[in-house]
Amino acid sequence: MEFKESLKKYQDIVNKELEKYLRKEKCPEEILNNSMEYSLMAGGKRLRPILVLATYELFKEDYEECMPFAVAIEMIHNFSLIHDDLPEIDNDDFRHGKPTNHKQFNHATALLAGDGLLNQAYIVISDEIAYSAQNQYKECFENKVRIFNEFTKAVDRMIAGEYIDTELEGKQISKELLQYIHKNKTGALLKLCVRMGAILSGTKENHIEKLSIYADKIGLAFQIKDDILAEEGNSEITGKPVGNDKELGKCTYVSYYGLEGAKQELNKITDEAILVLKEYGEKAEFLRQLAVYIRDRQK
Repeated sequence: MEFKESLKKYQDIVNKELEKYLRKEKCPEEILNNSMEYSLMAGGKRLRPILVLATYELFKEDYEECMPFAVAIEMIHNFSLIHDDLPEIDNDDFRHGKPTNHKQFNHATALLAGDGLLNQAYIVISDEIAYSAQNQYKECFENKVRIFNEFTKAVDRMIAGEYIDTELEGKQISKELLQYIHKNKTGALLKLCVRMGAILSGTKENHIEKLSIYADKIGLAFQIKDDILAEEGNSEITGKPVGNDKELGKCTYVSYYGLEGAKQELNKITDEAILVLKEYGEKAEFLRQLAVYIRDRQK
């Protein structure tokens, strides 16, 4: 199956699963639920849940074990996007070519919708762990508890990275601090996705750690590409304004390395990510192509 077909297959699987968690009932907080759904189902690449499933499938075929964790990570991602777009942070009016949540609803609703998605992710995982404690083998339960621990820490790191990025707008920072920001802001969740898939598969620790290196590389590549698109992307394709980072005085890979330097760094890191997968042969073809997709994407 060609990469684009495989990607579409995974996206359809994730979207179908996400629909099961939408809150459609009539209730006093119905508008809040609509706001949560608006962002969760707005589209997007579904890269994070796909990474969970694809990594799991390196070692096992039945990805159903992963689905609650894949759903939860997409909820966390969308929580972060809602808050990212607020006037206090990036002050964006559009995402995925649609009005951002606070523009579609209002500031207070968007803020609480983000909070709601954050908490719903924890509900999904805790429900899965509680079920495993009653119905499955001890090893599955222990792996899921381990993942929950890593999950909480990755979200903590994402929030820390976002804070530092916002706090240092307009200031010159070192290469080390730039890397620290994006290792946490963007990389922490992407690394978590790969680790969740590997841990749930029951594979050996050396594979978990090796794939974590791959995740670190594509996490950094994703951020560098985001910075490049923010500088020279097509807003009609990206669905986001171009030039915002420069206007806000953000220190990005483009502002630090220059546009061509950032592109060279992106190519180098993508090649390093692909090299990590060499020992997995054809089974890792999708993950290899995913690294290339991150490098070459236009949105």
